[in-house]
Amino acid sequence: MNTDNVKNNYLRVAERFSLAGRRALITGGSLSIGRAITLAFADAGADVAVQYEASSDSALANKDAAQTLEAELNLRSTKHCFIQSDFIEPGSGTYTVKEAERQLGGVDVLVVCASVQKREAFVEISAYELARQRRINFDASVELLIGVVPGMKSRGWGRILTIGSMNQDKPEPDLAIYAALKSAQHNLSINLARDLASFGVTVNNLAPGLIATARNSWRRADAQIWKKIQEECCPMKRAGIPEEMAGAALMLCSNAGSYITGADLKATGGAHL
Repeated sequence: MNTDNVKNNYLRVAERFSLAGRRALITGGSLSIGRAITLAFADAGADVAVQYEASSDSALANKDAAQTLEAELNLRSTKHCFIQSDFIEPGSGTYTVKEAERQLGGVDVLVVCASVQKREAFVEISAYELARQRRINFDASVELLIGVVPGMKSRGWGRILTIGSMNQDKPEPDLAIYAALKSAQHNLSINLARDLASFGVTVNNLAPGLIATARNSWRRADAQIWKKIQEECCPMKRAGIPEEMAGAALMLCSNAGSYITGADLKATGGAHL
C-alpha cells in the first residue's frame, strides 16, 4: 500500500472537520462544555465569539474563566471576541448575535450552550425561578436563532447546534422545569432543521449525560459519593468530561456533518439505553 496515498486520504477526511474561514458564536463558552467546544473550534481554524456572563462564572468559583480562555485563544493565534451578556435580560440574545456579527463579520456557526438550572421540588418552584429559567434556557435561545438564521440562509451555509440534556427524555423530579425547557429546545431544533435544510443550514441537538462540569462540582466534594454516582449513572460507569462533547460538536458543525440535520446525538455513556 502506498503510504503517501494513505496520508492523502487521511488529510482529505480531516479537512472535512476543518472550520477554517468559518465564524462561530458559542454561548456559555467560558466554562465546561462551552469552553471545550470553543477550543475545539479554534483548533479547527474557526474565528470564535464567546458569550459569557461574569457573575455566573464567579458563582461557580471561576471568576477568571473568560480571561483564562482568552489566554489560550491568544496562544493559538485565534481571531476571537468575548461578549458579556446576561440572558435574563430581554433582547440579550439579539444583542449577542449583532455584536458577534460586528466583531467577526458574520456568524456561520451557532452553538447554544448557555443554560441554568436549580434543583428543587416541583411544588416549591417560585414564579421568579420559573421565569428565570424560561428566559435564559429558551427565550434567549429563540432570540439567538432569529438573529443568525437570515444570514445563514442568504449565504447558503450554516450550522446550528443546541446543547440539550439527557433530562429532555429522562427528567429528574427535582429538575422538572430545566428538563421541560430542554425538551422544548429540542422540539424547536427539529422544526428548524426541517425548515432550513434546503438552504444548506443544518440544525442538530447534542444531549450530554452526566458530565463533570463546574456546575456540578458540588457532587464531587465527597470522593466516595461521586464514585457511587458514576458507577450508577450509565453502562460505562463513569461521568464524561467536557472535551468528550467537543468532538461530536465539531462533527455536527463542520462539513463532516453536512448530511446530518434534525439529529439528537445522545452522548451519555449509554445512560439512554
